[in-house]
Amino acid sequence: MSLRSKVLSLFDVLLRVPPLFIIDELLRIGLGLSQPDETSSRETDEVESGDLFNGSVATETYDRDILGSRFLFITLVKVIFSLLGCVAATFVFMLWTKHLMIVYMYVISVIIVFISYWVNVSTMKIIISTTQGSVLEDILSLNMSTLSDQNGSFMALLQNYFIQISLAYIFSYVHLGPRYSILKRLLPLSFLAPSALGMLPLPPTVLYHAPVFSALLPLAMVKFVLWCSAYPIFQTLYGGYQHARNFISNFGLSALVETEWLRLNVPCVLRTFWLLRVAEQAGATLYASWRIAHPLAETPWPFILTTVKSLLISGCETLTAVLGMTSVISYVCHYIGCFFQWVLLTEDDDDKSIGTVSAILFYILALQTGLTGLEPEKRFVRLCRNFCLLFTALLHFIHNIVNPLLMSLSASHNPCVHRHMRALLVCLFLILYPVSLLFYLWSNHTLSTWLLAVSAFSVEVIVKVIVSLLIYSLFLLDAYRSTFWEKLDDYVYYIRAFGNTVEFCFGIFLFFNGAWILIFESGGAIRAGMMCIHAYFNIWSEARAGWSVFMKRRT
Repeated sequence: MSLRSKVLSLFDVLLRVPPLFIIDELLRIGLGLSQPDETSSRETDEVESGDLFNGSVATETYDRDILGSRFLFITLVKVIFSLLGCVAATFVFMLWTKHLMIVYMYVISVIIVFISYWVNVSTMKIIISTTQGSVLEDILSLNMSTLSDQNGSFMALLQNYFIQISLAYIFSYVHLGPRYSILKRLLPLSFLAPSALGMLPLPPTVLYHAPVFSALLPLAMVKFVLWCSAYPIFQTLYGGYQHARNFISNFGLSALVETEWLRLNVPCVLRTFWLLRVAEQAGATLYASWRIAHPLAETPWPFILTTVKSLLISGCETLTAVLGMTSVISYVCHYIGCFFQWVLLTEDDDDKSIGTVSAILFYILALQTGLTGLEPEKRFVRLCRNFCLLFTALLHFIHNIVNPLLMSLSASHNPCVHRHMRALLVCLFLILYPVSLLFYLWSNHTLSTWLLAVSAFSVEVIVKVIVSLLIYSLFLLDAYRSTFWEKLDDYVYYIRAFGNTVEFCFGIFLFFNGAWILIFESGGAIRAGMMCIHAYFNIWSEARAGWSVFMKRRT
């Protein structure tokens, strides 16, 4: 990929990040379903106090009904606008790049109008509060003491002049309205009008209203663009709907999702969103700590660990943040799989999905444990436990990479010693790491359903590795035998049957462990659905397959 293509791809990713921040912020405030504020509580208290003073039960009930109705109405309005904001941000996220550019140019033009108005208002307030005479008179009389005052009116006007010139230039470049020559001449005058009026000895009322009149022309142009774009916006949305409908009818829903997933580059966008989100929060934390004291001067490690903990807690407080963290974890797990493939000197395309499987597993764990709805400390503990379960599942994925390699090396009489050593070292890691993990967990944690689940996963991967090593050893022994080994197939069958039986028993144990969690600890539709899937694929299907093999073996 050329440098130009990389830059354009990065630009396309960055354009799709702001809608995610909007959705994330709306989810952070609970889509308007927040608790009543202090004003509502204070009004309720006042009404209750008045009711007690008046002693009227009917009045108390009536006032409470009014407050309750008003609160419900405000909450309903907040929810509706929040949902509309989420839908609009989702539509913007899914637009093509050329349409995204149009949306951002329009948004930038609106922001420029309001920035210009706010700066003009601030400047007029400074002029009204600090000027006794006329700024123009001070300039003509060369009153240097007044003109050189950093907090004076002249410096405020000078700063406002340069700011308005810059804003006018940017607005004339990005606005999507008509570009008539008369408008090009009037736009700079409109932005600079308050600065010019501020130099004259005018009444404060005129100066107060000058920013409003100066913003009328650019605001009218912005509204004109929005009005003229209503039909093209409808055409774009309807065209997208027709395209999706035709695509689904021809190729199916899964093909549409896959195509849009690749077009939008969703994993990269989510990773960028989460990293920017964490960077912003880390910067805010460092700045707040720096204002209080130098955080790294005395105790750097406690401060760093506390900051990392805070970032992890805030990095999974909403569903969009969890999606971003999932994308980052998928990226890391993908390269962990690539590392073990490099160690094993193998390149299997099927094993490259380790990142996708890890992402699905982590997101399902986050949903079924209610990660976003927990308190900060409980969320951090649950996140660490989910990481532990994920790392244990990674061991199973790595075993799926090394097991076929062991079988092929032993069956093909491969003389490359270094390839055998690499595979055996990975198997040694797959045994030592879960043993160390189990020793640490059982030494520092009390018995719990989570600890039992991690232990079951860890022991299961140890058994699977031992089974693979035993079969590998049998094939190696057969390779160096001079005579035919008749019992080899029986021994391999017995070892595999033992391993499959242990896995089946662990599957039943995990099902009952999950049922206990569902009934007594934390239930939920997602957990119940995952238990049904586990019962079908890991218990029922495995039992049928094992019984079928056993009956064929008997006959």
